[in-house]
Amino acid sequence: MADSLRPDPDQLLNRIKEDEARSRRGKLKIFFGASAGVGKTYAMLQAARQLREQGLDVVVGLAETHGRKETAALLEGIELLPRKEIPHRDRVLWEFDLDGALTRRPALVLVDELAHSNAPGCRHPKRWQDVEELLDAGIDVFTTINVQHLESLNDIVGGLTGIRVWETVPDRVFDVADEVVLVDLPPDDLLQRLKEGKVYLPDQAERAIENFFRKGNLIALRELALRRTADQVDDEMQSYRQQAGGSARSTREALLVCVGPEPGADTLVRAASRLAGKLDCEWHALYVETPALQRLAETRRQAILNILKLAQDLGAHTATLAATDAPLAVVEYARQHRLAQLVVGRSRSGCWWQWQQPFAAQLARLAPDLDLLVTAQNDAPRRAVRQESATRDADQNHSAFVLHGYLAALVFCLGTALLATPLLPYFDRANIVMLFLLAVVGTAVRYGRGPAVLAAIANVAAFDVFFVEPRFSFAIHDWQYLLTFLVMLIVGLIVGQLTARFRYQAYVASAREQRTRHLYEMARELSGALVVDQVVEIGERCVEASFRIKARLLLPDEHDRLPPPPVRPGRPKADMSIAQWCFDRNAPAGIGTDTLPAASRLYLPLKAPMRTRGVLMIAPEQPRWLLIPEQRRLLDTFAALIAIALERVHFVTVARDTLVKMEAERQRNSLLAALSHDLRTPLTALIGLAETLALELTAEQSPHSEPLTAIHQQAVRMSLLVNNLLDMAKLQAGGVRLRKDWQSLEELVGAAVRTLEQALRSHPLRLELDPMLPLVNCDAVLIERVLANLLENATKYTPPGTVIGVTASTEADRLIVEVWDEGPGLPTGREQVLFEKFTRGHPESAAPGVGLGLAICRLIVEAHGGEIRAENRASGGASFVFTLPLETPPPVEETEDAPESP
Repeated sequence: MADSLRPDPDQLLNRIKEDEARSRRGKLKIFFGASAGVGKTYAMLQAARQLREQGLDVVVGLAETHGRKETAALLEGIELLPRKEIPHRDRVLWEFDLDGALTRRPALVLVDELAHSNAPGCRHPKRWQDVEELLDAGIDVFTTINVQHLESLNDIVGGLTGIRVWETVPDRVFDVADEVVLVDLPPDDLLQRLKEGKVYLPDQAERAIENFFRKGNLIALRELALRRTADQVDDEMQSYRQQAGGSARSTREALLVCVGPEPGADTLVRAASRLAGKLDCEWHALYVETPALQRLAETRRQAILNILKLAQDLGAHTATLAATDAPLAVVEYARQHRLAQLVVGRSRSGCWWQWQQPFAAQLARLAPDLDLLVTAQNDAPRRAVRQESATRDADQNHSAFVLHGYLAALVFCLGTALLATPLLPYFDRANIVMLFLLAVVGTAVRYGRGPAVLAAIANVAAFDVFFVEPRFSFAIHDWQYLLTFLVMLIVGLIVGQLTARFRYQAYVASAREQRTRHLYEMARELSGALVVDQVVEIGERCVEASFRIKARLLLPDEHDRLPPPPVRPGRPKADMSIAQWCFDRNAPAGIGTDTLPAASRLYLPLKAPMRTRGVLMIAPEQPRWLLIPEQRRLLDTFAALIAIALERVHFVTVARDTLVKMEAERQRNSLLAALSHDLRTPLTALIGLAETLALELTAEQSPHSEPLTAIHQQAVRMSLLVNNLLDMAKLQAGGVRLRKDWQSLEELVGAAVRTLEQALRSHPLRLELDPMLPLVNCDAVLIERVLANLLENATKYTPPGTVIGVTASTEADRLIVEVWDEGPGLPTGREQVLFEKFTRGHPESAAPGVGLGLAICRLIVEAHGGEIRAENRASGGASFVFTLPLETPPPVEETEDAPESP
């Protein structure tokens, strides 16, 4: 029982990731209304003014007052972001400045009219996409929207009001809002505001009341707004319950909507979106392209792709399949993806590509275990005249192509009859029939099913006219030929149908095989690439060969900037500003996307598991294929393969460089250890002999005592250097074990000062040690070496007379020791680099040393569990600070007091 109530670890992990992403994202607050004029902008400005009075940084990115004095008065005192000037068709448009808002980066931005369409030339075609970029940048946004602008309700509003609203917002933008405020106003009050001119100008208000703002429309819109707000609140409650109880969403409620070529498919998609929203489940949109649908006009195929794009914007997983049996393909897809409910549109005269039964009936017969929902599928309320004209032109072009196939079928029929006429005296009529059947097969292979059917009928007529007595007439004397005609017609139709079907299946199989082969070849070649240049050459070549397009790979430099690629003849040029945006945002841009769709190029980020490795630029010859989901997925797969190859090459290079460094380091440590062992004995003897000889010469008052003292000092310095080399080699090899004991820091500092007594004579020493310092559990010899090295550095790199100090204090569970001076300080930007081996602050410095002292200090301090850092003091000079962990000292054993004498 306890196990069944335990939360799913995967769900908890996903929830943590979602919470982290949500914490980095800005907050979105939507002021939602039934129609224009209810006071959304007024309520938004009022809320913003209250937050501004509380000290929040508020900026008005865009607020449409529409000449209302009460609304304009609320803008006083709030910073207004300048609008962006967009030249368009001999005039200037003023739009929201997205880049200006990102540069200004306030805590809150007000962006009115979320569903507004931006002018051509803006980064995003829709304002809600600008808002999403602001949210991704961590900026909070207040915005407004009307119920008729929600994409899933667009067809319902159009049916109620008779007016299609073209500016829409995907429901997912509304659903992910952190807060939705319903701004409500009764219809009578809104009509009164219209009459008073508080919404539109008087002449505009009269037209609005007669058309859109009829009372019935306002009541219906208000009902939709209230219901949609209630759904939003219900979703929040369900989300809260799931988080509190840890219950998982049921996958049995997943939907599959079948998109067909009939008018009104957008209505079907929106209905499925609303249903999926109510069920809180995933949903898929599927289009099955049969041989008949493949011959649709270009505009109708484009319309289907637009429907799939609409479904994707509404949150669906889209797919297109090529199959000869559409119902069977739908059922197989549903079972493969575990989709329990199928949503189809009700056809008025049955699905024309399956004449035997309506499409829904075939699905019910093939999948009795799946739920089937049949919805109404009506035409759009109105169509644009320009779109109808374009459709008529394309249909005429398509009809011309189809007419060419039918004419070719008649030519084949006539040619077969003329060819077979001279053979009549030599062959039986049954054999001549085979020639006509061969013509049907050839027509089906070349032109498809329709011309093949015409060829079968025409061949029967030609055989009757040219080869059946009486010839050159349709009269039949021998009625047995009726059976011949019937069998010939049936065989011709069946052969033509099967040939056209097999031709289409061969085409689909060939396309799939070609895609698989291209993926295999690219993966095989990329697996053998060892350098970045090879990956670039293979990636560009394979993408261009697979898609018959132009491609360029844009790779970042060490500063994560995309440098312009070298100019080569025949290669497309890239817009580096768009490419850099794509790289920085890790999102696609350009044609076929929601960012700068007017661009002539497509920019895809190369997403690898660790980071983005670059940008793939595509220059398509036919932009339409970018809207096909399968083509786009295949292109994304190619981009993923290139990104993984680039990341593999990167880590191979890093591993190779690391291995070389490790080997060089090992050789250097071995050499240093050998040298230090071999030099220590003679140096020790040299120091001893110099000291003995110095004592003798001093006693004799010899004039050579001073040079001998210098020899002794240099020998001591050389011995310290050899000790540093040996200590570094031991610490690197892990051969030094800490011999910890409870030590007094005052004694360690005193020992280090005594070691450098000669060097510290020309520097005033200032010790500031807290008298209440606790004992430290450390290796006394090593910590003394740290203090000695730091003090020696201060004496070497500061002029004589410079003050050197040591400060120590405690903080929480750490002991903080600082060695400082008032000298010239450290090189700016190299404070932490100084702790690397063989690194000096000034490489050309005359001060002796090889740059090992600070590296040894860091190894010793880190071995004790502490940290060390270097910095410049504000008052001048350098400061080296290291910390050591404090531990609780053992209790002190108390000795018994001597008995008192009586």
